[in-house]
Amino acid sequence: MQIFSKKSFWIASVMTLICSVLGSTLAKLPYLNLIGALVISLLLGIAMQVTPTTLRDEAKSGIGFISNKFLRLGIILLGFRLNLANLAASGIKTILLAACVVTMTICLTYTLSRKFGADDELAILAACGCGICGAAAVMGVSPQIKTADEERKRENEVLAVAVVCVMGTLFTLVDIALKPLLHMTAPEFGIMAGGSLHEIAHAVAAGGAFGQASLDNALIMKLSRVLLLAPVALIVGYWYQHRIAKANQGAANTVSGKLPIPWFLAGFIMTSILGTFLPFSKGALDWLVQAAYLFLGMAMAALGLSVNFKVIFKRGGAVFGAAIISSTCLLVFMIIMSKLLF
Repeated sequence: MQIFSKKSFWIASVMTLICSVLGSTLAKLPYLNLIGALVISLLLGIAMQVTPTTLRDEAKSGIGFISNKFLRLGIILLGFRLNLANLAASGIKTILLAACVVTMTICLTYTLSRKFGADDELAILAACGCGICGAAAVMGVSPQIKTADEERKRENEVLAVAVVCVMGTLFTLVDIALKPLLHMTAPEFGIMAGGSLHEIAHAVAAGGAFGQASLDNALIMKLSRVLLLAPVALIVGYWYQHRIAKANQGAANTVSGKLPIPWFLAGFIMTSILGTFLPFSKGALDWLVQAAYLFLGMAMAALGLSVNFKVIFKRGGAVFGAAIISSTCLLVFMIIMSKLLF
């Protein structure tokens, strides 16, 4: 259990809360809504590194607590946004298509990242971010990857978030530009946007550009991918543990050790069940989702405060190259699927 002083916690809380609130506010502005509140909070956290070194040193242990615990709390609350009844009503083909998208994108992005020279941790984080739901997926999967080098892990987290932010923003603009050229209906475009874009904010921005039908389909398709965050995190945790065990023990037939279970993602599923079947008002659900983004924004700001951003530019080429290729393949796949199935 991490030990920190109350003073450290409160200093870190104020610093990250400022970034989170400002990030949510800025994300409502034109163009900045393509980036999303979480990524803006991360960038503001990085900008906070200009504060006096003594202040950051005093807040250091509190920042570590917020980046860890507030992240989990935010993801649990984010489950209230996932209405399982709406997903079920959209039909089995939407869920199956989401599973294909997530599997294909993660495998392709990871394989290309490794071939281009990225390390294991960075490759799998970037792959999950591109495949599932952007920054939230990166931070949701990251606790499943155990490493002794926490500083490098934070650098990998920030770089993976940067990849999904840049790719998602770029392909949001590409999607919007393609709609009139492809003669897609609004529902078809919504499915394409929700299936091909990385952040929820990207899917909302693109889908909302062409009316309510487009936005509804974009959200349903995107949230179908979000639903897979918990099982993917569980699989990644087992896979990563298996690789470490084999490296330490040789080519063993059995792998000892405890299966890493992301309990906070079980909370994510539970809140989605509660939000679906209990009589919450729309206002209450909106408030809970806003609270989720507040805590996630604070966690992202804490991450930005604690990372050496200069190092990231030295190691970003491999994953950016892989993400460009996999995002292009994903877009082509979703264009075909939306035309064939919807």
